[in-house]
Amino acid sequence: MTDIQKLTIGKALNLGLRRAMEEDPKVLIMGEDVGKLGGVFRITDGLQKDFGEQRVLDTPLAESGIIGTAVGLAVRGFRPVCEIQFEGFIFPGFDQISSQVAKLHYRTQGKIKMPIVIRVPFGGGIGAVEHHSESPESLFAHIPGLKVVSVSNAVDAYWGIQQAIKSDDPILFFEPKKLYHSGAMKSEVDTDATPDPLFKSRVVREGTTATVVAYGPSVKVALDAATAAEDEGKSLEVIDLRTLSPLDLEPVFESVRKTGRLIALSEAPSESSLTSEIAARVQQECFYSLEAPVLRVTGFDTPYPPAKLEEHYLPDLDRVLHTVDRSLAW
Repeated sequence: MTDIQKLTIGKALNLGLRRAMEEDPKVLIMGEDVGKLGGVFRITDGLQKDFGEQRVLDTPLAESGIIGTAVGLAVRGFRPVCEIQFEGFIFPGFDQISSQVAKLHYRTQGKIKMPIVIRVPFGGGIGAVEHHSESPESLFAHIPGLKVVSVSNAVDAYWGIQQAIKSDDPILFFEPKKLYHSGAMKSEVDTDATPDPLFKSRVVREGTTATVVAYGPSVKVALDAATAAEDEGKSLEVIDLRTLSPLDLEPVFESVRKTGRLIALSEAPSESSLTSEIAARVQQECFYSLEAPVLRVTGFDTPYPPAKLEEHYLPDLDRVLHTVDRSLAW
């Protein structure tokens, strides 16, 4: 009998983690407050109660210690899943991630694998203070040896976290925190389905006027903009990247060859970012199909602002629609 449940992204992650732990006793969860509290966003709620303190570990407030311990566990055959409480706290562990997690498989000529998943709640929109709303994903996508995933919906959250845990490669798993418990983002998850491949982009709305490519929390903004644009007689094609490294841009190239226009959307600052890479690759592959320059809608090249200003910082529906109009006017 098919098991279909309507889930939020947060609940889908919880069930995905649970299923991974049920299927493999080598899967461990570790991080600050992930046990008794269930994580600050309650993503690991109930897991320590059901699997015990030996498999769901509350750690000290030390990201370097969390990642360093995960490296040792991976060497011994475990599959650690680390939670970084907020994306702005990941940098004390950056050395371990870039120097050890990303390199040990290569350095040992394949003898040592690093099946580590690092879960990172990221992005703004929750009214938080400094270091709680950043989008540092481009920094990790730049590091050879790491894979970087960002989910935007409950289906990908449920299956994606399981696929990441089963991978022998280290994966940073970026989760849009403002959408964790959004009722508007609930979707039906078939827990008996065959999931899409993890490292493939997906067209989530077809269109002909212009292409909008996004990931994580920005996918909802892109879809909302596409709905609003339809009232103006414009048909936007929306593509969810799903994985940020390696980038699967073939669906983007195919779409741009059809529409002739591309808007790249992200909450991260624009300079030296994933949207920069997308723009460069698209003009390289689709130059003769473009009817206008690739345009970008991003956060600003400033530190993340105080909460009362974040609605002016984050890309929204109006900024996307304005950029579509700029592209069409070219």
